[in-house]
Amino acid sequence: MTNNDILKKLRVALHLRNDEIIEILKLVDFKISASELGALFRSEDHEKYMECGDQFLRNFLNGLIIYKRGPLKDKKDEEKKNEEKK
Repeated sequence: MTNNDILKKLRVALHLRNDEIIEILKLVDFKISASELGALFRSEDHEKYMECGDQFLRNFLNGLIIYKRGPLKDKKDEEKKNEEKK
């Protein structure tokens, strides 16, 4: 299974549109155009097909975590909040 296949399956399973995927990638400061994204979803024999690299998939997964759960909270901020509650 290629990275392109994984990306396609996640897109279908999570009902993500291309504009949502672009927004997810923006959360991790990874910029991609709609046409570049479309090239990732083309069939391998298409002339405009582009392989999904490990870095792209890693950034997408990290952005997806932020998209679904929210940003990672800083431990110092958590400690301050806990101290204020006491």
